[in-house]
Amino acid sequence: MSVDTLTPNLSDNWDQFESWKLANYEARGGYKAARKALFEMTSAEIIDVVKESGLRGRGGAGFPTGMKWSFIPQDNPKPKYLVVNCDESEPGTCKDVPMLMATPHTLVEGIIIACKAVNSHQAFIYVRGEVLHVIRRLQKAVADAYQAGYLGKGIFGSDYDLDIVVHSGAGAYICGEETALLDSLEGRRGQPRLRPPFPAVAGLYASPTVVNNAESISSVPAIINNGAAWYKLMGTEKSSGATIYSVSGHVMRPGQYEAPLGITYRELLDLAGGIRPGHRLKFFTPGGSSTPILTDQHLDVALDYEGVAAAGSILGTKALQTYDETVSVVRTTLRYTEFYKHESCGKCTPCREGSWWLVQTLRNLEAGKGREGDVDKLLDVCDNVSMKSFCTLADGFVACITSAIKHFREEFEAGYHTPAWELFPYEKSVYFPDHREKITVSEVADQ
Repeated sequence: MSVDTLTPNLSDNWDQFESWKLANYEARGGYKAARKALFEMTSAEIIDVVKESGLRGRGGAGFPTGMKWSFIPQDNPKPKYLVVNCDESEPGTCKDVPMLMATPHTLVEGIIIACKAVNSHQAFIYVRGEVLHVIRRLQKAVADAYQAGYLGKGIFGSDYDLDIVVHSGAGAYICGEETALLDSLEGRRGQPRLRPPFPAVAGLYASPTVVNNAESISSVPAIINNGAAWYKLMGTEKSSGATIYSVSGHVMRPGQYEAPLGITYRELLDLAGGIRPGHRLKFFTPGGSSTPILTDQHLDVALDYEGVAAAGSILGTKALQTYDETVSVVRTTLRYTEFYKHESCGKCTPCREGSWWLVQTLRNLEAGKGREGDVDKLLDVCDNVSMKSFCTLADGFVACITSAIKHFREEFEAGYHTPAWELFPYEKSVYFPDHREKITVSEVADQ
């Protein structure tokens, strides 16, 4: 596989000297698209170009971005808001943080264009509170844009006013869900809202609101500059463009790979140097830990929205966590479920109670203390949890459990009599064996 497979667009300037600075961003054509959108295009024309490009939401759901913008009712007298979701909290997902560190002005420019499209004069960037370095870089980029006259009153010398607020979240996985994010932004406890009404009608402060992922908005300037036809040259017929794949785990070169949608994981693995020497791929997540796992039988599945769905999973955030044969799928599934149990907001009984029971059962199986029928009990609880909550958090941890049992049921059933750490000694799965800690079986059992 040639590195020509990569299609750097969002990542094109990541290796440039101080790429995050306004002057360096402008030297490479930055804010050209914003000027074009403000002075040469109407709101309807901007939406039409984004629709025609086929850009789909990069936060996980893959909903068409231009269509989402068109849902904002312009006859509503209330203010219109744009909220950018930078609460990157899905385990294994690490695409937005390096993008925002390297080129925050791409996001700011995308916000200007998106706000013009939906007639919004106020935007919020909701950033996960733990990534303080990203918050500071975004705040500096926004401040520089204000100073240059690109934000505030009469931006770029036009009659259009626009303000951007960088908001620090309080550190909750659930706030990645758009309605919980809006509650958090309003100062409330982050919990999913009942829909309808949808955010496009009654979102932030009960006003029409567009919520988009950071990568989605950052993709807009290049589309305005180069046109919808150019963007559709990359990707597949129904999943156009390129995206950032986060490859991590037991690979030689983990990192961010911007490639066309539809690339296979076999190709990405080749770019990432393959599985570490002497080992083989066992399973991977195509879109973060809340997506059904895939195995080495799915290496040639097209990593686009349709291809991954046909394989029985979800593209999600394109977080490809990779595990070799030394890893216990029981332990991995337990750790995922413990995370989601901890991050459940507790609003919905099936999610709150179901996650607790699933964790208890998985812990018994990991310790070799499971009882005959526990695997079927897991599946039964999953059935009683799935599709019965306000948001998809419960559906996510159900998906990772049911898919793991589907592909590796015998490993779970081995938990009726044998601890997982005896079948798969955990020290063998440590990526850097020369620096691993000495872990005894008794210490693992106590964890």
